[in-house]
Parts: sequence; structure tokens; C-alpha cells
Amino acid sequence: MPPESLAELQGIQMDEQEIDDFLRNQGFGVLSLTDGEEAYGVPVSFGYDGESRLFFVFLRVGEQSKKEKFAKKTEKASFTTYNVVSKHNWQSVIATGTLRQVAEDEWTDVVDAIGDNAWYPSLFSEAEPMQDIQGWELQIEEISGQLSEQ
Repeated sequence: MPPESLAELQGIQMDEQEIDDFLRNQGFGVLSLTDGEEAYGVPVSFGYDGESRLFFVFLRVGEQSKKEKFAKKTEKASFTTYNVVSKHNWQSVIATGTLRQVAEDEWTDVVDAIGDNAWYPSLFSEAEPMQDIQGWELQIEEISGQLSEQ
């Protein structure tokens, strides 16, 4: 069997509507942060406001939160969400932008976006008691999406 072409492996670029639809239908991905020296990628649930913002909820268990520490130091974050059915059927979107903690009076935006499409693992209810719940917003500055040719 001949090797797959580079074009087949890279996929094709998604248009704005395809990216928007994909973000509305996904509920999890990987948020990549840095403290300036070390990279930290963390799986997270997310909400999408349908325009230019992604929202995340950080649940702090115990006194220290590595996510919070890295998020506060990250100047530009990257978020990747994807769906892989097979090597010939996949989609991915990568968004980059500034990350900021959401103020208490902005929680309605977080709750609305998270409620629309975030995915929550069941382990939250089994974890140690939560010390804090924080909302974070990624203001999308750049976004791109790829999908397999079908």
C-alpha cells in the first residue's frame, strides 16, 4: 500500500463557519500554558460564546493550583480541541490569545457558555472538597482549523 500523501495527512483548512460549528459542538480540549520556562498542557472543559471567547472553570483542590499559577504567568495561551474518529476522519481547532481570570460580576457569561457545551468528568464529585472555583476567559486573537479530506 503506498504511503499517504502529505496533503491527506495535513487535511484541509476549515472556514469560519466550520470552526464556529466545531467549537459549539465540542466540550473539551487541551489548554497550553507556560510560566516562562516550563510548558504545561492541561485537559479542560470549555464553553464558547459564539464570537471570540472561550471560557474555562478551574476547580482548585487544596492550597496550591498549578493551573492557576501557570495561567497567571502565561502571556499568550493556546487551546486545542479535536475529534478523531479514524485516521481518515478527524477535525481540530487551535485558538491562541490572552487569558484572564473572570471577575465575579462576569460569571453569567461563564455559566452561559459552559452550560452550552462543556463536558464535565464525574470525578469532580469524588475529589477532595473544593477550595475555590475560578472562571477564566481566553480572548481569541488567532484561530485555525483543519479537517480530513472526505
